[in-house]
Amino acid sequence: MSDSVIDDAGGRSAPGAAAAADEAGAGSTRLAVLLAMAMFVLVVDTSLMNVSISSVVDDVGATVSGVQGAIALEALVSAAFILIGSKIADLVGRKRAFVLGLLGYAVGAVAMTLAQTIVPIIICWAIIGGLGASLLLPSMQALIHGNFEGAMQKKAYALVGAAAAIAAAVGPLLGGFLTTFLSWRVGFGLEVVVIGIVLSGMGLVRDVPYTGSRDVDVVGAVLSAVGMGGVVIGVLVWQEGGEFVGVLIGIGAVALGSLARWLVRRKRQGKPTLLDPDLFKADLFKLGITSQLLQNVALGGAMIALPIYLQMVLEYNALQTGLTIAPLSLTMFATALLAGRRASGHRPAALIRAGAGLLTVGMLLLLPIVPRADSGWPLVVPLIVAGAGLGLLVSQLNNYTLSPISDERVSEAAGVNSAAGSFGLSFGLAFAGAIMLATLSIAFTKMSEDSAVLLPQQQQQVATALEDDAEVMSNTKLEKQLAGQPPATRAEIVRINTDARPLALQVALLVPILAGLLGFLNGMRMMRRPDPAPSDAAEVAFG
Repeated sequence: MSDSVIDDAGGRSAPGAAAAADEAGAGSTRLAVLLAMAMFVLVVDTSLMNVSISSVVDDVGATVSGVQGAIALEALVSAAFILIGSKIADLVGRKRAFVLGLLGYAVGAVAMTLAQTIVPIIICWAIIGGLGASLLLPSMQALIHGNFEGAMQKKAYALVGAAAAIAAAVGPLLGGFLTTFLSWRVGFGLEVVVIGIVLSGMGLVRDVPYTGSRDVDVVGAVLSAVGMGGVVIGVLVWQEGGEFVGVLIGIGAVALGSLARWLVRRKRQGKPTLLDPDLFKADLFKLGITSQLLQNVALGGAMIALPIYLQMVLEYNALQTGLTIAPLSLTMFATALLAGRRASGHRPAALIRAGAGLLTVGMLLLLPIVPRADSGWPLVVPLIVAGAGLGLLVSQLNNYTLSPISDERVSEAAGVNSAAGSFGLSFGLAFAGAIMLATLSIAFTKMSEDSAVLLPQQQQQVATALEDDAEVMSNTKLEKQLAGQPPATRAEIVRINTDARPLALQVALLVPILAGLLGFLNGMRMMRRPDPAPSDAAEVAFG
């Protein structure tokens, strides 16, 4: 009998079987790469939008606040529906949910490529794309867990996590380069291409069956969406000068409180819940979730205030904006990498406390610089300090938060972790933008009233215009709008704009500063708790 047909009883495999095994191994690697590509698109998408704000505003005839509101809305939709998305993935199948999530993201990217007004950006990119993200993240977690085993599973998780980290680090640079030398539309068009490649490899994916309860906590899902949505949408409505702001925020707050009581009651009755309230009995989980939320509030506030400052005050293009923000993102990436490998001799709580402290110091250092800087260079050191703080937080928070959670429940806990992060990001984006515009309106009106150049009638016109539509505007664009005004009036309004914008941006930076300070105080509480035990489940989970 030849070697090629020796059977298993002889302890040897046929070359055909070996080839099949090699093929399967190669297939696993290709699948891991495809999932990493999907994660890269998911993370780089918002970075591309942030550095392209001024270009998007000019091309589609929108306002800075309108684009900023769309960015906040996308993060909000993802946060509000991610827990629901996890249950949908259980019911319809994780593979199908993953595909639907990719298609939702593709719809958003196509809309950005073709949009001529802000409307398709809000509907397709912010809402449909946000819904896609809410399906994509939990189903990806389940698919990695179900399609890989042992060392290959850890490799797949590591590859997907690395893709997210690299996207966060290079996103501003990549988006800036594409927007400046080609178009911001090209960046979103490339997202469509990458999504098409990932979808073409779906034959490699084995669906992961769900064997748990198929009952749905409809009330919990509604309260979750209304709660987070009410708070952030209320802030966005305030930003746009709308009415019923207090009502919207109040509805959101009441819904979140009602959700907590509802989940506890359902749990006592032994009925299915949107999420298990017993997760919050773990002290480390509660502290970790709080820090995760605060970190993302700070990140959201910084990532809307800084690009607006660079593009509307210094009048930077997208590439210059990306290069200026790069010290923050690249330092965050490098610090997270180093801290993750060399943190064994330090308490996780100490690193989290240090991270929040550095983040706060970095943002504080920006305050005196903002009104004086005539380029992005003075921002480099503060952004490096803040980036180092964010890197320390990123390196520790995931493991700290999920360490007390058992392997069977880590997927659900990771979903809550992700929802907290997305909600924090959306709130930071919305609130920093809202108080920026509110401060601009107040400062502009006060400076106009104190002006010895503007006539009372002109002062009233300024106040009326700001009441209807306060907007961060570059001096170049403002001068074009004032082309028909007398030179003295034009020069005075431009001077007021020059003085008012930095003040508004300084106030907006108070959002990440306050979040960082609260994170530092939360880190002090962590120091009084015992260190978390290392958890394999926590190491491989991602948010």
